[in-house]
Amino acid sequence: MGGADPDATLAVYDETAAAYDAQRSRSLFEARWLARFAACLPEGGHVLDLGCGAGEPIARWFLAEGFRLTGVDFAPAMLEIARRRWPEVDWFQADMRVLDLGRRFDGIVAWNSFFHLTVEDQRRTIARIADHLAPGGVLLATVGPEEGEAQGEVSGRPVYHASLSPAGYALLLQDHGLRLTGFLAEDPECNSHSVLMARKEE
Repeated sequence: MGGADPDATLAVYDETAAAYDAQRSRSLFEARWLARFAACLPEGGHVLDLGCGAGEPIARWFLAEGFRLTGVDFAPAMLEIARRRWPEVDWFQADMRVLDLGRRFDGIVAWNSFFHLTVEDQRRTIARIADHLAPGGVLLATVGPEEGEAQGEVSGRPVYHASLSPAGYALLLQDHGLRLTGFLAEDPECNSHSVLMARKEE
């Protein structure tokens, strides 16, 4: 492992929220994957932005496209920014590892959030995600390109990353009634993000 503490991730994002938001790219390099994901959803469907941060640019994109949005993040300072921007949206402070919103969604996006969990926490969290997806619902998430742990950086501070292998994700998803429908490691057209998509069985 690169030395970052997985238990420090919340503090890093909470303490650097304003700086992170100011530095977060608005270029929408994610747009091709967002559009592919959105094409699988019903018109005006309900999307859960899991690890929404301050809402830029992912939440803004879905709202602009006419989707209903709910945002979840564990960092209060991030949610404070998001609430100021879109007071009409439901924003919840919650840890995805113990997520229990009591509702299901047509799609769940976990962009640059899920991969901060340890492998064991990811295994448990996939069950939570599956429980929050409606039948036929779609998951879009960024992960690592291969199995292992790594260290990233947020506003100059180290953050923990972990990933299963692509086959490991396929099997894990299958165990919870989800089918892997897309995976691309270090997509050169998406700022080298590794992206997966999956669909819940009808």
